[in-house]
Amino acid sequence: MSTEADKAGIGERITGAEAVVRSLELLGVTDVFGLPGGAILPAYDAILDARTINHVLVRHEQGAGHAAEGYATASGKVGVCIATSGPGATNLVTALADAYMDSVPMLAITGQVFSTLMGTDAFQEADIVGITMPITKHSFMVKSAEEIPGALAAAYELAGTGRPGPVLVDITKDAQQGEFEFHWPPKVDLPGYRPITKAHGKQILAACEAIAQASKPVIYAGGGIIRAGASAELIEFAERTGAPVVTTLMARGAFPDGHPQMLGMPGMHGTVPAVLALQEADLVFAIGARFDDRVTGKAELFAPNAQIVHVDIDPAEISKIRLADVPIVGDAREVLNDLNRAYSTERFPERADLEQWWNYLNGLRTEFPRGYTPTTDGLIAPQKVIERISELTGPEAIYATGVGQHQMWSAQFLTLQRPGSFLNSGGAGTMGYSVPAAMGAKVAQPDRVVWAIDGDGCFQMTNQEIATCMVNNIPIKIAVINNSSLGMVRQWQTLFYDGRYSNTELNTGHGSIRVPDFVKLAEAYGALGLRVEHEDQIDDAIKQALETNDRTVVIDFVVSADAMVWPMVPQGVSNSFIQYARDASPAYQGE
Repeated sequence: MSTEADKAGIGERITGAEAVVRSLELLGVTDVFGLPGGAILPAYDAILDARTINHVLVRHEQGAGHAAEGYATASGKVGVCIATSGPGATNLVTALADAYMDSVPMLAITGQVFSTLMGTDAFQEADIVGITMPITKHSFMVKSAEEIPGALAAAYELAGTGRPGPVLVDITKDAQQGEFEFHWPPKVDLPGYRPITKAHGKQILAACEAIAQASKPVIYAGGGIIRAGASAELIEFAERTGAPVVTTLMARGAFPDGHPQMLGMPGMHGTVPAVLALQEADLVFAIGARFDDRVTGKAELFAPNAQIVHVDIDPAEISKIRLADVPIVGDAREVLNDLNRAYSTERFPERADLEQWWNYLNGLRTEFPRGYTPTTDGLIAPQKVIERISELTGPEAIYATGVGQHQMWSAQFLTLQRPGSFLNSGGAGTMGYSVPAAMGAKVAQPDRVVWAIDGDGCFQMTNQEIATCMVNNIPIKIAVINNSSLGMVRQWQTLFYDGRYSNTELNTGHGSIRVPDFVKLAEAYGALGLRVEHEDQIDDAIKQALETNDRTVVIDFVVSADAMVWPMVPQGVSNSFIQYARDASPAYQGE
């Protein structure tokens, strides 16, 4: 009778390349995204014999990185990508930086030249460990076959525990070719790495007392809620306290839209109730959020009268931007469980009356409803497109966006009911994220509808991954919000540069010449290409996309270039000066 050790080949003499594959399998990895090259070729030869790993061959290494990010966010697991040395590895840098900023658990494996050639400027040599050290949780250099299992196990643990993030393992070609006796599990030695997940009991009680006494509290939920899998615990805490909730761009879906306590997204393009609730609060209860400048505006003028409770698993984030009156270091889910146990009527019988606060906030909701400006050029309003995609697709879908106006409109006009349903590049703001991230999400969640909502600028950066989708039967839906320009840059040029449109016209959708024609581009890849130029065509195109599940669908939505993202807080000012689109709030007098 064979044992599990026999099945795993433990004690067997194998190559380092085989150890890469064996280690990934024993770590539970089932899907990887990558592109081979000379320095990683031994590992790719071993992948042919993998028992449980599905390898997705991408068309560009950046796509592998973003696909691993999308996979991780949609599944809650560590996403894995592989690249060769030199340019293969450096093409992963953007995705690694993106994952680092947004705390995405990702393992990147790169090949490196022979250890004897390192430092000689050998063909396709790059110091990827040095390059990525500032944008990863850690980067490992592996020069012998014996080190491979331990390095991969340590990297996998680092990526997925504590504050999640990307970890890189760079393996020389001779380490992949060398032989050794494989043993599992390896001893994982991470000196000094002791993530704090459990909060101190006194701080829990102090936080409960603060929210019980506050007459104008706001729960400010960030992406840490998603990473910790703490959505249910957040809902319970909000309902126990009765406090309003705002969710950052990275936390969209963590607290369901439509919940009576949900005020929406705060920040530069947030809802008016969310922005002003934070600004006028007497308590900001931040959980898994980092007081990003896009949320706070001018930090020293943010929530000037508020006491701050700050919960974060990364102690470096506590009081980094705003001094915390009650600092709590711990995992968001663990801390929320403790808060829910501690916050009871018996322990805190005297609670502030929130009726007046809610009357004010509900008044803001009535006065400043979600809305957008009808176009004046006869072209489609992009907000309408996104609204209809959401309504026709339903709450179980996954949406991945690029960066720019369409990203903000998606955050505003998609109805999101569950965590892991909204993927985007928040901290780094990476154009080109959407298509490969959607691809990765579809691999992780094959039974869900996955939309990539992209701009015509972003789409041209990574649309080669449509080929990957077609070859590997990964049928995603792509909505190109085509305003024939770099829309968000153009909006800033309209507002702050007197309409001087320097190098923002892309010539992709307006007029007789389309460079490129996105429908023909889709068809060249074997995908279904559709074009929508009139409002009465929107629903039919979306329905056709939803009914097409044997291939990827690209819909070119030709929209107005003059559409703007409102509301908007200009950069570097107080959130008190939030600006609104006139038609979104007829009651707004522009004071």
